[in-house]
Amino acid sequence: MTPTLRPAAEADLMPVGALHQRSRVAAYASFLPPEALAEPGPDAMGRYWVERWRWERDGHRMTVAERDGRLVGFSYLGPDDEDDPATGLLNAIHLDPAEQGRGTGRALMVDALDAMRARGWSRAVLWVLAPNASARRFYERGGWTPTGTARDEQIGPAVTSQLRYTRPLM
Repeated sequence: MTPTLRPAAEADLMPVGALHQRSRVAAYASFLPPEALAEPGPDAMGRYWVERWRWERDGHRMTVAERDGRLVGFSYLGPDDEDDPATGLLNAIHLDPAEQGRGTGRALMVDALDAMRARGWSRAVLWVLAPNASARRFYERGGWTPTGTARDEQIGPAVTSQLRYTRPLM
């Protein structure tokens, strides 16, 4: 059974935060120390999404994925602040760890790319943690290619390199 995708509602934001925290811990535990993943916890991550949504909801789009009425993933996209106005930024795709390999991430990516096209963007970009080989393979299978641009991100006490990926939308 395929997941159901729908636009996020304000009531989804705290559960999205909890899912985001579980997803981060599962995806990053092999290359980040436990103290880097301990905070923010589920409630703090939920409050982060409530606050972020308050400021960005007019220009951004969150889609949630449900399976059997249970939240199992989400995507978040908006304009790319670092590039030209024809470029959209895929800020996030996160899945409940038990949802890995079930096609939900792919469904969220296809939906996000369609939404970017509908906004008239001709190119999409994203940032992925360099040591996250699984996510990099996922995006590369989806037609994304590294641009050669990197930046460092602080995650708790750890500094981790991110790589920029791109793909055409038209």
